[in-house]
Amino acid sequence: MPMPTEERVSQLVAELVARRGFDLEGVAIAAAGNGELAPVRVQVTVDSDGPADLDTIAALSREMSELLDAAGDFGESAYLLEVTTPGVERPLTTERHWRRAQGRKVRVKLADGAERIEGKARFDARVGLLADDATGTSTIALVIGGKVKPHRVHVPVADIAEAVVQVEFNAPGAAELELAGGIAPGRPVPGEEPADLAAPGQHSDTPTEGVAE
Repeated sequence: MPMPTEERVSQLVAELVARRGFDLEGVAIAAAGNGELAPVRVQVTVDSDGPADLDTIAALSREMSELLDAAGDFGESAYLLEVTTPGVERPLTTERHWRRAQGRKVRVKLADGAERIEGKARFDARVGLLADDATGTSTIALVIGGKVKPHRVHVPVADIAEAVVQVEFNAPGAAELELAGGIAPGRPVPGEEPADLAAPGQHSDTPTEGVAE
């Protein structure tokens, strides 16, 4: 029996994820081993404004496994379900990502044709507040200059082609963090993440094996 597509799994779990107060950030399906009988790994990434503790993620994983089993799309094929939150080095692609990244250090690449920031199209900055300007354009406050000469600039979100959160091993300077408006509520202090969250790509939950009967 063919495996369900990532789009199909997204459709199946979206309502449950939203009901539990999360946003569905993505679904990835890949082989979990070699051979025709190897199970597939179904990774579902979720996020929320508040902190997501391991118990909450584990409970969501159990409910999701029951839902997928009941849907029957996997037939009798074994699968490994992972419910996880985004790693530290995550791209910022929506406005909610920017809100949740407040206080974090990001590596920014401006879109072609966008006004350069102090002559640069690529630079590191600390994320500040997301707001709308007088014309209704969404802009993000970015603190540049690091600990030495921190200062704030405002950039239209539409002018940013790429932005990726950076791993930090030291706490930010007090002045730059103040200019950023602090850290998003419920988010860890940069440079003080637990070891399992500081590593890129680390999962927040252990795999749950499911077989639809």
